[in-house]
Amino acid sequence: MIDLRRLEAYCNQLLDAAAFTDYCPNGLQVEAGKQVRRLVTGVTASRALIEAAIETEADALLVHHGYFWKGEPAALRGVKGARVGLLFRNGISLVAYHLPLDAHPELGNNAQLGRRLGIVGAPLAEDPLLWGTELSDPLSPGQLGKRITEALGRTPLHIDAGPPRIHRLAWCTGAAQSMIERAAELEVDAFVTGEVSEPTVHLAREHRVHFFGAGHHATERYGVQALGEHLAERFELEHRFIEVPNPV
Repeated sequence: MIDLRRLEAYCNQLLDAAAFTDYCPNGLQVEAGKQVRRLVTGVTASRALIEAAIETEADALLVHHGYFWKGEPAALRGVKGARVGLLFRNGISLVAYHLPLDAHPELGNNAQLGRRLGIVGAPLAEDPLLWGTELSDPLSPGQLGKRITEALGRTPLHIDAGPPRIHRLAWCTGAAQSMIERAAELEVDAFVTGEVSEPTVHLAREHRVHFFGAGHHATERYGVQALGEHLAERFELEHRFIEVPNPV
């Protein structure tokens, strides 16, 4: 068991949360208790995930996508009010880390995605959110697509616009489709992310870069799991990752 504020302070330091200008507050978002013995992790703090955390009698819920995003209404009403009410009524605190969890060199979403693809990468051009590597054994687009499918359990959308062999690969999890232009500037042959937008197809073709849209949820399942496992080991917590399927 650990004090909730101590757990947050440790995570803030581990992930260097203060170094990021983000779209939401990182760290403790809903304080509904003081101690944490049982920790549940998941990608998004949806009602389904909260209800699953209630069933496991969790003390805290740790997610990648929490609440209070820039530009959204601040009032706790409707769906958001119902979610926050469930947390308070059941004594479950909510902790969320967005960009800091994408960027961490070991536990982060980008690092963990590379690991599952069997690829060792690192941040490109001093950007902690854009990762890449020079492949020692170049892959065909079909081979990379198969590797993504096997690792994530879903077939990615592939815009076949690059060379026949992939030597330089870049990736950024989640909704990072706009980063394809930055990746193209770095002369990569393929770019992997979660989501795709209408302009992305044209950009991939005109930059002559293979684009793989592997799913926002699917590419961001692993950072929060890794963080939860790390916290469980360090502080002797009970930990469970709960998957709430999302096809996007």
